[in-house]
Amino acid sequence: MKESDIAVSVVRIGDMEAGVFEAFLGFMYTGSLPEMAKEEEDAMYQHLLVAADRYNMERLKLICEDKLCKRIDGSTVANVLALAELHHCRDLKDACYEFLSTPANLTEAMATDGSEHLSTSCPSVVKELIALCSAP
Repeated sequence: MKESDIAVSVVRIGDMEAGVFEAFLGFMYTGSLPEMAKEEEDAMYQHLLVAADRYNMERLKLICEDKLCKRIDGSTVANVLALAELHHCRDLKDACYEFLSTPANLTEAMATDGSEHLSTSCPSVVKELIALCSAP
């Protein structure tokens, strides 16, 4: 059989970046995540969490949720909170609320573009957050 006789099939995954798909596939085969640059970790864990939720890979979802819980800061908390709500990550959502319970952290988070995204994509979360912050 010649190389030209081999049929090649291409599968396109339109809703996942190539690097995320590579890490996702690697996790499926090895059970571990690849080494990545520190500045790539937040985005990668967020994208992998979405993929894990979509393809029902609970272990990967829990790993990403745990990693994101440890990386919450004022610049990311609003986006992470929206992600937690949309993908049913209770522990991650609770970690975001805990972070936002400090007035300085809440003020910092509300000054970001992520707060606008949160209010449009998850208005119920904003209402819940207001209720939590106004409780004595």
